[in-house]
Amino acid sequence: MRAMQISEISLRNWADEDFWVLLRTVGDPVMTMYLGGPETDQKMRSRHEKYLAMNDSDEGKMLVIMAGVDLVPVGTHGYWEKEWQGETIWETGWFVLPEFQNQGVATLATQLIITLLKKLDKHRFLHAYPSIKNSASNAICRKLGFTLQGEYDLEYPKGHWMRCNDWQIDLKSDS
Repeated sequence: MRAMQISEISLRNWADEDFWVLLRTVGDPVMTMYLGGPETDQKMRSRHEKYLAMNDSDEGKMLVIMAGVDLVPVGTHGYWEKEWQGETIWETGWFVLPEFQNQGVATLATQLIITLLKKLDKHRFLHAYPSIKNSASNAICRKLGFTLQGEYDLEYPKGHWMRCNDWQIDLKSDS
């Protein structure tokens, strides 16, 4: 699957057996270079439990990106509620495992998230906050029609400030 363009993906709820995905994403120094570095084992275990609990929530979900006919896990994508500038919005974020990057996975998964959130019809806007240095994630937002709202300093994770672009898409729009 690595040598071909992935054209079909799906999303499934986070499961107990998905802890290894955290080790490969938030536990990896390269994958977290824009996010303040890798998380500790204890923090990843806490995150894993939080993701499992989100399965029963209407305030957001963490999902595993599955690719190909074999449904291989290739990354994560999620959405959650956030208070932003006086209103409740959806925030989204993703990780694609290194061996599946540059194959359109994050773009396809983000399209699925946008479609899902339009159907949920709960909040008007979806935002993404990639680091200003993360050219790949910023390109995905641009490609999918998000509108750049500006740059902001956001604390993520707690204790680490990063300069982010605020990308917004109107879920009530037909485009």
